[in-house]
Amino acid sequence: MSLFGDPRWGEALAHLPDYLGNHVRVSLAALALGLAVSLPLAILTRNRRAPRAILLALASIVQTVPGLALLALFYPLLLLVASVTLAWFGVSFSAFGFLPAMLALALYSMLPVLRNGITGLNGIDPALIEAAKGVGMTARQSLVTVELPLALPVMMAGIRTAAVWVIGTATLSTPIGQTSLGNYIFAGLQTQNWVFVLFGCFASALLALAVDQLLGLIESGLRRRSRLRTGLGAAGIAVLVAATLVPTMGRSSQGYVVGAKTFAEQYVLSALLRDRLQAAGLPATARSGLGSSVIFGALKAGDIDLYIDYSGTLWANQLHRTDIKPRAELLAELKASLAKDNITLLGELGFENAYTLVIPKKRAEALHIRTIADLAAYASTLSIAGDYEFFSRPEWAALQKAYGLSFKAQRQMQPDFMYAAVASGEVDVIAGYTSDGLIAKYDLVALDDPRHAIPPYDAILLLAPKRAGDKRLQAALEPLLGKIDIATMREANLRASGNDANSSPDAVAKWLWGKIR
Repeated sequence: MSLFGDPRWGEALAHLPDYLGNHVRVSLAALALGLAVSLPLAILTRNRRAPRAILLALASIVQTVPGLALLALFYPLLLLVASVTLAWFGVSFSAFGFLPAMLALALYSMLPVLRNGITGLNGIDPALIEAAKGVGMTARQSLVTVELPLALPVMMAGIRTAAVWVIGTATLSTPIGQTSLGNYIFAGLQTQNWVFVLFGCFASALLALAVDQLLGLIESGLRRRSRLRTGLGAAGIAVLVAATLVPTMGRSSQGYVVGAKTFAEQYVLSALLRDRLQAAGLPATARSGLGSSVIFGALKAGDIDLYIDYSGTLWANQLHRTDIKPRAELLAELKASLAKDNITLLGELGFENAYTLVIPKKRAEALHIRTIADLAAYASTLSIAGDYEFFSRPEWAALQKAYGLSFKAQRQMQPDFMYAAVASGEVDVIAGYTSDGLIAKYDLVALDDPRHAIPPYDAILLLAPKRAGDKRLQAALEPLLGKIDIATMREANLRASGNDANSSPDAVAKWLWGKIR
């Protein structure tokens, strides 16, 4: 079957109203906020050298921060502000999704608007400004009737650039909970669904092009004093906004929100949870692609209702524990600690997804490597790859301490790409995951950890504080507890790593339910 004959295009199209609508709303809100702040600042500082230099320097510094990092930084900042406003004034707000995305994107839009605004205003012939004064115009009248119209082409170029930047960067807002066209890209990369990746890229590019052309029409109309052109451009943007609002007008409350992190197993499990809730008559939607720290904060704040996490992740990241305890003891302490925040640990699913060091089976057999202790003797001549957070996690420090590991080189890469990299010899060892089906697909072997440097990583189901007493929710989920063993989850993950319609998270979730019920 050709790529463009793939039925997953239809699945991608079905998500378009939701993803596109949210993308347009956050982009235009951010652009409007950026313009509301930047244009007055450009006007006020255009003739003040020191403030102008400081302002442009600050905007330039913001621009050097990677978009994903800027978006992620706003989430903990707003969480802190929300906790302060709740304590002082009894008023709180959601630090999840739209607000941090809008604020970060607004900051990202400021540099081209400021720079082009100042350049356009300062590029006006001084004789024209003197002539305006000569005919009795005030500074305000000169600005409105002479300077701004003359500077408009340069200023609009900055606004158009900002619009394109904001629309493109908005695709990175998925990990902080803002639905966008980036949902296609993040989900596609994690599940190797290249249809979704292409669809998300094309949709984002077409949206940026459309908005740029509509702003260009407004610019042309203002420059030529053509009400028709200006009106058509403004009407086009209004129609675009209205079109994104229509799908949400008749939409009922989303009910329960199931969270998921940014890898294939989580996409599958969140689809499974959503399906089980819907089968029980409970309305539910999945919010996927959330960062590991963001998703726990979202659950604690009630922005999502439930999700699946791993005991070792919570032990290290949330409890900040570095000691390793037996599985039952660790789970008991974790459950008690979560209960202090009114978070319910409903139970374990039945499998463990722990970090593990992985090498090709043939190489392991040739070197007689069965455990991480065996690997340590060869580590200084080998390279290792891990996901984006592994080498900063306590597990890596624990492995180094327990086994004296010192590799020749360390690399970070997309999790799914690591397996192909180690299988092809691009790297020698990877930090993989025990439940990943790609271990079998690429004929790899997971090394034993005889010194128990890595804590237990049982998959556990967490409920938000507001759902602690929700008996219908718990009854719908209980049939999943203890029913998914490691072999079944590995097969599910292997299916999800395919590249056809049957490998979508929804399809794999249905298969998984059929295996365990």
